[in-house]
Parts: sequence; structure tokens; C-alpha cells
Amino acid sequence: MAEKESLVGRSLELAKLIGYQDGAVVSRTVAERPAGTITVFAFDAGHGLSEHSASFDAFVYAIDGEAEISISGQKNRVIEGQMIIMPANEPHSVRAVTPFKMLLVMIRA
Repeated sequence: MAEKESLVGRSLELAKLIGYQDGAVVSRTVAERPAGTITVFAFDAGHGLSEHSASFDAFVYAIDGEAEISISGQKNRVIEGQMIIMPANEPHSVRAVTPFKMLLVMIRA
């Protein structure tokens, strides 16, 4: 098994941590700890994450593009430079309007 490249202690460009793939959603975990995870996602236009819920809050920061993020049926447009918090136990989904990159911070504790 290949060892993961450590991103700790390095200056990095968030938008360059992951690339777009045609017709796909791709992700890269930046940090994973018992208290939570930090993950970067890249969505091709029209793709996303289907409705689900989590038992902890999630912070989303839009790195590039535009997406529609639905929380308990309320649709929110999120564009580059904006953020939204998805509250625990509320159903939510993500759909890329354009190619879209986001930083997801899951807070477990």
C-alpha cells in the first residue's frame, strides 16, 4: 500500500489540491482526526452528492465555480469565496451548476 503524501506543515494552494474529472465527483482528504475531517471535492457540472444527513455540523467553503446546496429542502446558491454551514441531522445535498470545487470541514466534537 502506498503511503499518503503528508500535507502538514506545507504552504499549499487549495484549488490545486484536486483536479476536475469529466462526469465525476472526486475528493481528497487533507486531514483526518477523531474530532473531524477536512476534505477537498471537485464536481463536474451537473454532478453532486445525493441527499443525506450527518450527525455533526459541516462547513463548506466554495473554492471555485457555483453549486446549489439544499438543506432541509431550502436551496442555496454558493459561489467561489462563499461558505455555508450544513447543520447536524438536517438532510442536505450538493449539485454543481458549473464545475465546482469545495472544502468540506466535518466537525465531530
